[in-house]
Amino acid sequence: MNPIEPGAQIHSTDPFATPDQERSALRRMRGRLAAPVTLWTTPGPAGLTVSSLVVADGEPGRIAGLVDEESDFWDAASSAGRFAVTLLDTDDQQLADRFAGLMPAPGGLFAQDAWTDTDYGPVPAGARTWAGCRLDGSRPYAWSLLVEATVETVRLDAAPDPLVHFRGRYRRLAD
Repeated sequence: MNPIEPGAQIHSTDPFATPDQERSALRRMRGRLAAPVTLWTTPGPAGLTVSSLVVADGEPGRIAGLVDEESDFWDAASSAGRFAVTLLDTDDQQLADRFAGLMPAPGGLFAQDAWTDTDYGPVPAGARTWAGCRLDGSRPYAWSLLVEATVETVRLDAAPDPLVHFRGRYRRLAD
């Protein structure tokens, strides 16, 4: 028998997560919806991983998302009046976790990785799909803040393999 050394095994699940049967039915329903993973950044710089968002086509186009009103991102975005929304791809899991506060960020959130400065805030360097947004307003919405913005610019790259969150994990889309 081969004994496992203490600390040598990593859990496949979050040992601190609230068990399903103790979560609200609405939260469990939300977990069953596949959600895109995006990074919202603003001058300051500050940023936040956001999966609760809607992109509405029109003249002008609009973006609405749910953010934590106590986040550094919201403090900076409400002052700057603008922000960038970057679509993350499957290679960005650590980036998403860092900006969600689930992973350490030695030196700060922007110390790792390469960044490109834009008028709307820093965006991850390299070919990316992102939108530059002008903040229109916000209001309390359940336990979050509903942030509404006008899309002023869109940069598109080749269609990425999007990072998707479903049932508490990152997933890849299957064709």
